[in-house]
Amino acid sequence: MKGISVVIPTYNREKLLIRALQSVAEQRLNCNEIVVVDDGSTDCTKQRVEEFAAASTLTVIYLYQNNKGPAAARNIGIHTACYDTIAFLDSDDHWHKRKIELQYAALEKNPDLMISHTREKWLRRGKHLNQKKKHQPGNGDIFAHCLQLCAVGMSTVMLRKKLFDSVGFFNEKYRCCEDYDLWLRTSCRYPFLMVEEPLTIKEGGREDQVSFQYRIGMDKLRIASMRDLLKAEILSDSQQKMCLLELRRKCTVYGKGCLKHEKPEEGKHYLAIAHTAEEEAAR
Repeated sequence: MKGISVVIPTYNREKLLIRALQSVAEQRLNCNEIVVVDDGSTDCTKQRVEEFAAASTLTVIYLYQNNKGPAAARNIGIHTACYDTIAFLDSDDHWHKRKIELQYAALEKNPDLMISHTREKWLRRGKHLNQKKKHQPGNGDIFAHCLQLCAVGMSTVMLRKKLFDSVGFFNEKYRCCEDYDLWLRTSCRYPFLMVEEPLTIKEGGREDQVSFQYRIGMDKLRIASMRDLLKAEILSDSQQKMCLLELRRKCTVYGKGCLKHEKPEEGKHYLAIAHTAEEEAAR
């Protein structure tokens, strides 16, 4: 069905969630439905969503699951969504009032493109944070950038639901870096459409964020994702070489870090992976 579904996963963020929902309600172009997936919250999330839904003219669907992580929550939202275009919004972020309007128009003007993202405004504890050059999002073929880091902000994304038929859904084995993993599987197949305006406001610097909780082992998860991608045998020769070289770099950094922190067996394991990746890239 033609239209826009907004998928919002959440976990114990009742106050921030209301701000996110309000930013959707204030859009100049309304979405057709909001799907809130509660990932096992123990606060008053359900009550707050019901109150918002009762006061809103928008269709709001509330789903609850036992805590399984953001990948599983988003997947339930995707499967529940009734419309052919999906926009993702994390419950601690919010949107500029023209976000849906401008991004949807850009996708409609480019019917051959499957996925779009926008620039972001970053805040840390309420204060503006300048982005480093490496964090600036790109347009078109962004596979090389996606290998380096998570190059696409989750709350910036709008895509055609049929994209998941070819790239698969969020990998639920990743409690963190599930977005990095999906962007790798997507960017090796499809170009990304960039909307230049900073239409997404990203909030950071809180200990409840998954990226904070997994900040020490994040590269280990990204290494696993790259190895999964190589095993899938879907990359072109040039993409495979790029992936192997980045795998070597990440494994070298992580392996040396393990040795420094007195984890010799783990360190040797990752340095061995780095050596193998270097050999395969040279073939």
